[in-house]
Parts: sequence; C-alpha cells; structure tokens
Amino acid sequence: MTPPAPAPFGAEIAEYLSYLRHEKRYSPHTLAASRKDLDAFAAYCAQARIGQLAQVDQHTVRGFVAARHRAGIEPASLHRYLSSLRGFFKRQVHAGRLQANPATAVRGPKLRRKLPAVIPREDLNAALDAGVDGSWAERDQAIAELFYSTGMRLSELHDLDLAQVAGGQAEITVNGKGGRQRIVMIGSKARAALQAWLAQRPMAAAPGEAALFVGRNGQRASRAVIGQRLKLWAQRAGLGTHLHPHRLRHSFATHLLTETGDLRAVQEMLGHANLSTTQIYTHLDFKRLTEVYDQAHPRARRSKKVP
Repeated sequence: MTPPAPAPFGAEIAEYLSYLRHEKRYSPHTLAASRKDLDAFAAYCAQARIGQLAQVDQHTVRGFVAARHRAGIEPASLHRYLSSLRGFFKRQVHAGRLQANPATAVRGPKLRRKLPAVIPREDLNAALDAGVDGSWAERDQAIAELFYSTGMRLSELHDLDLAQVAGGQAEITVNGKGGRQRIVMIGSKARAALQAWLAQRPMAAAPGEAALFVGRNGQRASRAVIGQRLKLWAQRAGLGTHLHPHRLRHSFATHLLTETGDLRAVQEMLGHANLSTTQIYTHLDFKRLTEVYDQAHPRARRSKKVP
C-alpha cells in the first residue's frame, strides 16, 4: 500500500499563523481554529497529490468543501473553512506566491438563519438572585453575574486579570477579537458578586497569579473549566437549562435591545466590528414583539377560518 504523502504548505501555513498572531493579534482560540482548518485542507491536498501552491485552483477548493460536506460537516463550519482559506490565499497572493486567490470564487452552501437561544429575563434574574451553595460558589456566581452584566465573550472573561477589577470599578477595559479594546460596564450585583469572590480568592490562588478567576491548581482557570462550572452553576441555581457563555451573551444583548432599541449601543457593548453582526438581534426582538402582539391585541388573535 502506498504511504500517504506528507501534508504540503507547512511553511506557508506556519508563516500565515505567525502573521495572524503578531500582526492581526488573533486570539489563541481563533488561531487554533484557523490551524485546524488549514491543516484539514493540506491533508486533502496531500491525498489528491497536490504538493505545490501553484497547483491549487478553485476546483481544488470546491472539491475540499464538497468532501467536508459529504463527511457531515455543517454549513456554518463549511463557511468557516472557506473564510480561513480565503485569508490564507490572500496572504499568499500578497507575498507573491500566487497570482490569484483560488478561494474567492467558491461559494459556500446556503445558511439557514439561526436565531440565538435567549433565556427569559425573569428566569435568569431569579437564578442569579437565588445564588448557589457548595465549593467554589462565590467564584461561579461571579462568573455568571459577570457574563450577563457585561455580555463578554468566554475568551474575554478568561483573560481578565485581578488588577482590572480589584478597585471595584464599574467600568473595565477588555481585549476583544482582533486585538480591539472596548469598555464594558459592570452592574452593581455583578460587582457585589465579584467582591464576594475576591474575599475568597487569596485562599485559592497561587502566589503571584495574575488571573481573576483561578482553578483548583491556583492558576488561571481554563475556558473549558469556566464553561463546565457555568453549567453546574445553572443546575444548582435551578435554571433548568444547559447554559453556556454565548447564551448569556445573547441574552444580555437581546434584553438590552428590548429595553433601549439602541442597536448602535448594543454593537459597542458586544464589541462587534460591523453593525450587520448585531442586526440578528433585531430579528430576534421582532419575533418577540409579534408574539406579544398576537397575545395582547384584541384583533390579532387567529380564530377558525370563515367558511
């Protein structure tokens, strides 16, 4: 049996990832996703006996996407693959290694718009007010309060340092996607939860540890640990749902937009570079408004069809 060919483009991929890390200031999470996408494409090319960049054309890219689709990859992930490839090949064109970007003309499958799952405001407030008991209760409560109060991403909360909140600040600066900084506001209940955790933190943190949230080893809690503890907090608080950080971010944005109607303000608070990214919440809010209208307006209720 013929041994598989070694994956090509190793040097080019390494250079591109270095560019994303140092010049574009991508987060470790985004870098890992980009590496995974590009490694998958390189493995596909190796199987197809394509070893040089100049051999790659739009048919190669289209074949790769089709192969991933046959493997059961979801449309949203296929679009992510294409985005990674477009960025990679754009860099190769800029460096003079290619004359044209072979991924530009390749279109991904049609995406179904999936509205974010939002936790009802009353349920979420009741869970937060109830609090939790047990080990690491103060830390877990502070994590939940901070996610909902600020709308932070998991990576942003994970990267928080003690020095950023030690003074009980109502506003802090966080580092978002692409190295973009923004100011987020911390509500009074989240600040109170943070103070309760800060009173316990010296007994949990390793000497000299800078991280705000630490794990059992006294060092910065990993993203996985934060996600797991948030799910456990939700169970203990009686929320009755599988809770993850992005769902709290969605709930933060939707509840805020419902109250204010200010899409630009929500965009700033979420750290979205483009307003179009935030506009999905207008569709979600419109759905809520139509439900309210159907339930409340005396002329809106559907009756049996008139014969």
